[in-house]
Amino acid sequence: MITSFDIIRGLPEHASILTDITIKAKRHWGYPEKWMQQWIPLMTISVEYILENEVWMVVVDNKPIGYYSLKQDVNELWLDNLWVLPEYMGQGIGKQLCHHAFERSRMRGMSILKIEADPNAQSFYEKMGAHKVDEHQSEVDGQLRILPVMEIEL
Repeated sequence: MITSFDIIRGLPEHASILTDITIKAKRHWGYPEKWMQQWIPLMTISVEYILENEVWMVVVDNKPIGYYSLKQDVNELWLDNLWVLPEYMGQGIGKQLCHHAFERSRMRGMSILKIEADPNAQSFYEKMGAHKVDEHQSEVDGQLRILPVMEIEL
């Protein structure tokens, strides 16, 4: 169990580390490798992405083990990413990142934070106080995929 960690700002030089965390966490859910290969370009965190969005990482012994990002979209703020390495899941890291994201969102003057969640993460976000307000439909390899769109009042 982790007893000590820091949450620090993600910097452009962390792009490949954050991409690696994203891919490992997504693979944890057992998606077909064919889907993963289609998603990797979408899950890749670029230097530009970090420069354009607010990114925070949780670090244990100088090792990033999870992160989140906030993305401004006109008048809405989105929790665009929240990923934790699989070996650290279930230890409260995601919860700490969520609370940090909520505080940062409030500091930005927002009263609502929106989330397009992976279906596997919906119950986690519900435990954090979010509720489903919509859904986005897409198709992956000929299969319908429904992503819950959630909100949390800050």
